[in-house]
Amino acid sequence: MPRRAPTSRGKGLFPETSAEPKTPAAAFRANIDGGSRGNPGPAAYGVVIRDGSGELVASLKKYIGRMSNNVAEYYGLIAALDYAQEHKIRALRVESDSELLVKQMRGLYKVKSADLQPLFERARKMSQGFESFRIDHVYREQNREADALANEALDVAEGVVTNAPRAKKAEAPAAKAEVVSAKPEPRKVQARFRSGVLYLLEDVELPDGMVVDVTIHVRPKPVA
Repeated sequence: MPRRAPTSRGKGLFPETSAEPKTPAAAFRANIDGGSRGNPGPAAYGVVIRDGSGELVASLKKYIGRMSNNVAEYYGLIAALDYAQEHKIRALRVESDSELLVKQMRGLYKVKSADLQPLFERARKMSQGFESFRIDHVYREQNREADALANEALDVAEGVVTNAPRAKKAEAPAAKAEVVSAKPEPRKVQARFRSGVLYLLEDVELPDGMVVDVTIHVRPKPVA
């Protein structure tokens, strides 16, 4: 029997496969940290992002106002996710020393806090937009750079001058990662001057070396 010539019937019904498998994108790594002095108190986050070869591509830090430690941790995570999406990063690995945040993002802990719930939902939705995403817990010693950035942002906001070396900034612009230097609202505290010393009349927690402005209003002595 003579062989029939091949036809085009069925062509296009199945996707054509490439002989070479698709190479997965090298994962970027983001170390994140958030902190609050007072919990709740003045809060900030720090984020360090490296590419697949370990080269630093961004250092992010921001003062975010009066919040708790856990809220600041989520702000750091969202900042890392936002940066990665803006720069078309397809694969991202996040490292955090917050066990609570990591286990909540992995679905091991429920999010019971009303303050954390909307941040968790936003971070989870953003994380689903990557081809590859994972989040891991690391010890604080492995997260020093992100921790240092968060503390730098807090120091700037509180007017603390430090000579500590700062993490190298990336050359690439990071518009949403600029330091916010807005200071907390000023607070009036009464004080009494006696024997050359100014005594505060209420407890105030101030970091060592902080400079404060003093406005003196002299009250007239009561007439006997």
